[in-house]
Amino acid sequence: MKNSTQRMLTTHVGSLPRPADLLAMILAKEQGQPLNAELYANRVKSAVGEVVKKQAEAGIDIVADGEMGRFGFIPYVNERLAGIEPRKSTSGRSGWSGSREHLAFPEYYQWASQMPGAAGRAPPTQWVCTGPIAYRGREVLQRDIDNLKAALAGIACEEAFMPAVSPTNLANWNSNEYYKTDDEFRVALADALHDEYQAIVDAGLILQIDDPQLASHWAMHPEIDLAQCRKWASASVELLNHALRGIPAERIRYHTCYSINMGPRVHDIELKHIVDIMLGVRAGAYSFEAGNPRHEHEWRVWENIKLPEGKLLIPGVVTHASNLVEHPEAIAQRIDRFAAVVGRENVIAGADCGFASFSTSCEVHPSVVWTKLAALAEGARIATGELWGKA
Repeated sequence: MKNSTQRMLTTHVGSLPRPADLLAMILAKEQGQPLNAELYANRVKSAVGEVVKKQAEAGIDIVADGEMGRFGFIPYVNERLAGIEPRKSTSGRSGWSGSREHLAFPEYYQWASQMPGAAGRAPPTQWVCTGPIAYRGREVLQRDIDNLKAALAGIACEEAFMPAVSPTNLANWNSNEYYKTDDEFRVALADALHDEYQAIVDAGLILQIDDPQLASHWAMHPEIDLAQCRKWASASVELLNHALRGIPAERIRYHTCYSINMGPRVHDIELKHIVDIMLGVRAGAYSFEAGNPRHEHEWRVWENIKLPEGKLLIPGVVTHASNLVEHPEAIAQRIDRFAAVVGRENVIAGADCGFASFSTSCEVHPSVVWTKLAALAEGARIATGELWGKA
């Protein structure tokens, strides 16, 4: 991965709003409706071209395909795995039901669940492991890679990355009816995901691991204490490192966050409680929330935690949890604080999370998303002037 040697580089977390016509196709596909496969594939390819161009025009240096062809950052991979089959979901529960947040603010989450496009609703499809898990998605993955590489032609950017879900998040999303133990199930998922991870890196792209569960597990499980949460998180990182075996750390960036929650979020675990575990991931860069009022102060964690040699931070300096567009000078201040504690060359300016982690998510309006990314780039330009003495 490139670092900010000459100026402050910019990136985001991966998912971006899908065009309306493509979104309609994705929803039809998810609901099992008839779909022209060739028409769909062509629209995904053209949408990737459009979204990569828009990222470059907004001033983003390290771009992605926006996850244009994916229903969501987790379930996309189930279609690439043998041994996993879809069933119609019978759950009507919100994903936040039973969480520390839901228990503390039941009226808020009841109110929020009625909003159009509200995050956290039960997915329409349940994925179940019914046989031996193996990766069979090379053709589909190669299509994603080819679409992104085609879109990069003639575009001015520094690098491109492709997100892939972590084993823990996938295991949490799916249910197991085949393996004797949960550990066997998780290792089988990790072994299968290794094939996808390796193929992304072999294609010359940066691999991003999406792992919100590391940070959000605490809020989702009020029955555990901090020691139990840390033990769980350490086991999750061990599993991920197994899936990443043999892949150079400098080709991997790791992302964790507190999920798509526009709520009060008073029960988010503090970074200081898991930062040492996060740094145990065999990655070259670490992406985390730092651009919203609940976590902006946590830049100070890095005053006491030494960033390992050769590692990079990708702090969020704009948030996915608000339609308010950050002022570029505020963004520059956030960047400057991180640069002061870990070194300017070790910081890449990013976002807190994806802006459409599921294609149906619409908490932040698409027009606002692109304005936020442009503000991110402008804030990085201001920070460049302050940190390098040039515009």
